[in-house]
Amino acid sequence: QVQLVESGGGLVQPGGSLRLSCAASGSIFSIYVMGWYRQAPGKQRELVATISNGGNTNYLDSVKGRFTISRDNAKNTVYLQMNSLNPEDTADYLCNAVVKVSRYASVGNYWGQGTPVTVSS
Repeated sequence: QVQLVESGGGLVQPGGSLRLSCAASGSIFSIYVMGWYRQAPGKQRELVATISNGGNTNYLDSVKGRFTISRDNAKNTVYLQMNSLNPEDTADYLCNAVVKVSRYASVGNYWGQGTPVTVSS
């Protein structure tokens, strides 16, 4: 019903920047919170940043001041600008969205497939 497609991951040197994008498509009535999570090999998935449909943001402490989340509601797209990347940021980055597919439907939690980010010299 709802598909999330991420893009923008890749290999970057320490101190570099990347911009991730995630576009939601399908049967969408309303999108509430959109966010980014990450999962490194052997580690638990952790929340990186979220943004509400009103623009309120929340960040993981270790990325505050370096990462910026934003969204384009007209395009159902969320972005993550990542600056001053370090090797500890290496992980698969997954997009998440809380969506209603119709006026009377319950909200559903949807995930993208992930885009890899590798920070290495």
